[in-house]
Amino acid sequence: MSSTQDRETLLATKKIGPLLFEMALPTITAQLINLLYNLVDRIYIGHMEGDGALALTGLGVTLPVIMLISAFAGLIGYGGAPRAAICLGKGEHDKAEEILGNCVTAIVLIALGLTAIASVWKEPLLLLFGASSETLPYASDYIGIYLLGTIFVQTALGLNMFITSQGFAGTSMLTVLIGAVFNIILDPILIYGMDMGVKGAALATIISQGVSAVWVVRFLSGKKTVLKIKRKYLRMRREVLLPVMALGISPFVMMSTESLLSVSFNTSLLKYGGDLAVGAMTILSSMMQFAMLPMQGLTQGMQPIVSFNYGAGNAGRVRGAFRLTLLCALAYTTALWAVSMTVPELIAGAFTSEPELISYAAWALRIYMATSFLLGAQNACQQTFLALGNAKVSLFLALLRKIILLIPLIYILPNFFEDKVFAVFLAEPVADSIAVATTLTMFFFTFRKMMAEIEGK
Repeated sequence: MSSTQDRETLLATKKIGPLLFEMALPTITAQLINLLYNLVDRIYIGHMEGDGALALTGLGVTLPVIMLISAFAGLIGYGGAPRAAICLGKGEHDKAEEILGNCVTAIVLIALGLTAIASVWKEPLLLLFGASSETLPYASDYIGIYLLGTIFVQTALGLNMFITSQGFAGTSMLTVLIGAVFNIILDPILIYGMDMGVKGAALATIISQGVSAVWVVRFLSGKKTVLKIKRKYLRMRREVLLPVMALGISPFVMMSTESLLSVSFNTSLLKYGGDLAVGAMTILSSMMQFAMLPMQGLTQGMQPIVSFNYGAGNAGRVRGAFRLTLLCALAYTTALWAVSMTVPELIAGAFTSEPELISYAAWALRIYMATSFLLGAQNACQQTFLALGNAKVSLFLALLRKIILLIPLIYILPNFFEDKVFAVFLAEPVADSIAVATTLTMFFFTFRKMMAEIEGK
């Protein structure tokens, strides 16, 4: 279906189960591909002869910068795409296109600003984020090249959300797939064949993101899209962009605090456990990305269904989409938890060949992922608030888990345990348990109230 009417009919009338499957399967696939996109660099680098372990740790130190760049894409994309979908549900097509146009300009300006600032402060930032004298050269080499492709990363991530929000989940998946294929092909050529090491990994990434960015812009300017990039809407207007950023601040906090969180973990682990502990954290953070990205794919598939039908006043379809998403998310995180508890050595071994690092990471993984089965409920509720345009509650929940709970616990818990490294890793399951209980309580009352309001209308 390519016409506006066909897409809206599909979102409004098709049975929830098949519709969620149709929307979510490509987005989950895209997120898994995106995960592979991120992990391929680490796997290749971690298996480099001689200095592979140090290079992997150096790459881990760059993650806060990369997460921060992605967070700004989320600020615009996750804020704009649901609002555009809600407008479509209300029949306000021109307003939805104006949101898209404003977001295009905002993404370009933010990307240029980030490139300039991060390039100037590159090494101080890496030292702040946990680099040591041994790992700084690898981290600096990687991020120096990666920053040159910031505009590609911003465009591919931020605007692809507008493709998903229209119901073109398959096209959205192709955006990620195209980039991932290029990355997988280029990595061994540049890292090993041209002997570029971590610089080759960074170059492969930005070339691949550039290809994805071109694909996204061409689709949103073409004939198949419902929402089209139009020159007359590129001029930013405060009354359009501020509501987008108000909604996008929640995913921005969720993503940018991953950067702050990575700093907290890396600096504490460097203090108590040295480079070995930081290397293990690189593996653990990769595993957590595996936990989050497929669920983000599921909730991105749910988002256009919930946003469109909320705008159209159809509470029954909103409830049905949420319930099914919750069950699927819980099933996924429970399976992930079981794998983490039973075969952590297998997971660690995918990233490094060094027995000492494998053993250390496997021990840490069982602690870090101890309550990860609960995260399905956290993610489903939080992303539903986002799809409904409820910026305030979504922002609070984003702040709760990481800023209010997890980061303070990283520094507090070591005061109560003899094994300081154990205490740092323990902060994750303790924060998760409290956050999930709070989220479920708030969701029960707020969601019921919002559904009652649209039913009354």
